[in-house]
Amino acid sequence: MEQGNYSVGLDIGTTKIVAIIGKKNEYGKIEVLGIGKSKSLGVHRGVVNNITQTIKSIQQAVEQAETNSGLKIGSVVVGIAGQHIRSLQHSDYITRKDSEEVINEDDLDSLCNQVYKLIMLPGEEIIHVLPQEYKVDGQAEIKQPIGMYGGRLEANFHVVVGQVTSIKNVGRCIKSAGLDLGNITLEPLASSDAVLSHEEKEAGVALIDIGGGTTDLAIFKDGIIRHTAVIPFGGGVITEDIKEGCSIIEKQAETLKTRFGSAWPGENKDNEIVSIPGLRGREPKEITLKNLSKIIHARVVEIVEQVYVEIKNYGHDEQKKKLIAGIVLTGGGSQLKHLKQLVEYITGMDTRIGYPNEHLAGDSEEEVASPLYATAVGLLMNAINNQEKKAAPKEVPMDSEEMEPVMAGHEEDVMGTPLKRERKSVFDKWSEKLKDFLDNAE
Repeated sequence: MEQGNYSVGLDIGTTKIVAIIGKKNEYGKIEVLGIGKSKSLGVHRGVVNNITQTIKSIQQAVEQAETNSGLKIGSVVVGIAGQHIRSLQHSDYITRKDSEEVINEDDLDSLCNQVYKLIMLPGEEIIHVLPQEYKVDGQAEIKQPIGMYGGRLEANFHVVVGQVTSIKNVGRCIKSAGLDLGNITLEPLASSDAVLSHEEKEAGVALIDIGGGTTDLAIFKDGIIRHTAVIPFGGGVITEDIKEGCSIIEKQAETLKTRFGSAWPGENKDNEIVSIPGLRGREPKEITLKNLSKIIHARVVEIVEQVYVEIKNYGHDEQKKKLIAGIVLTGGGSQLKHLKQLVEYITGMDTRIGYPNEHLAGDSEEEVASPLYATAVGLLMNAINNQEKKAAPKEVPMDSEEMEPVMAGHEEDVMGTPLKRERKSVFDKWSEKLKDFLDNAE
C-alpha cells in the first residue's frame, strides 16, 4: 500500500490502543496528521491475552486515525513491552586472528553474534543487544573501537530478553488487523526518544513510564542505555484498589482517581467528601478524599519503591553511576496529582514530568503533548526515522531487502565504510523473522 510521506506509530497498551499518523515538517518537527484511540480489551499487563478483542481494538483505533486524517494506514511501527521483558548484563570477548589489522565492523558483528548464542530460558529469545563500553587489549572505557589496533576485543552488553510467543502474538494481531509490520521497538526506548533530551541521557537519567498495566524503567548514562526493567503494576492496579476499598464499580473508581485522586494523603481534610451515585436506585455512597488518597498512596509507594530498587540495582549510589538528571516520569499514570513530590520524597532524586511536546510542531493539538501519548509519539518518531533511512540515497545497490534504521542506542555502531551495508539492529532482524513466520503461518 502506498504510504506517501507520512508514517504511523501504534501503541498497544493495557488500557488503550493509540494509532498516530504524522510526518516531519520543514523545521524537522513532527506534525500530527491524525490520531485514533480505542479501549484496549485484549491486553493484560502489556501482554496480548485475547487475540480477537485486540484485533478489534486495533481496527477501531486505526479507523479513527484514518477518518481524522483522511489518509490510509498501511505499515505501522509497534511497541513491545509487558512483564515478560527482562534485561541482563553480559561481558564477552573475541580474539582476533591478526592484531596488525585495525578493528572493523566485522569484528563488532562477530562479537555481537556471539552474544546472540547465549542460552536463554525455554521460550525466551534475545530481542536486543546493546554494546556499552569496549575494551581493546585491556584498555577500558572505549566507546568506539573501529580503526584501532588490538588482538583481544571485549565489551559489556545490555541484553534485553522477551517471550517469543508474546512477540509473535503482537505480530499476528497487526497482520490480522490488515496492517503491515514496519518495525518493533522496545516501548521504554520509544518513550525515552519522545521525552528525554540528549543532555539528560549524557548526565544520567531514569525514565519511569507508568502505564495502565506495567511501569517501564529505562536508565541512560553517557548517552547509552544502561538498564531496563518492567514492573508488573501500573495505574490499573490503583483503580482496582479504589474499587475494592470503596466498594464501587470500576468506571466510578477511575473517575475518582483522575478527578480527585492524590498520591499525598496529608493534603486532604477529613471533611472533604465526594458523593458517588448508587447503583439502580440504591443510596449514594459518600467517600472522604482523605480515605481515597490513603488507598492511592499505599499502592503508589509500592510501585515507586520497586522502581527505586531497580535504580539502586543499577548502582545509582556509586559516584561513577550517579544519575545527575534524576528521574523523568511519563505515561498516563504520571498525571496523578502530587506524584512528582512523592517520588522525590521516596528517592531523594530530582524529578520532572516528561511531555513529548519538544519534538512536536507548534500547532499540534494540546492532547497529543500529554504524557499519555509519550510512547505513541516515540513510536511515530521511530517510524519517521525508518522511512527517512529507506528514502536516503544508497552508496551501493541494495539487495531485495530494504535497509532498516538502527535502533536508539546503536548510533555509535554505524561507522560503516561507503562500500559496506549498514548493519541491521536486532529489532529489524526480528521484524523480518516475524514477517516470515506470519507469512508461513498463512
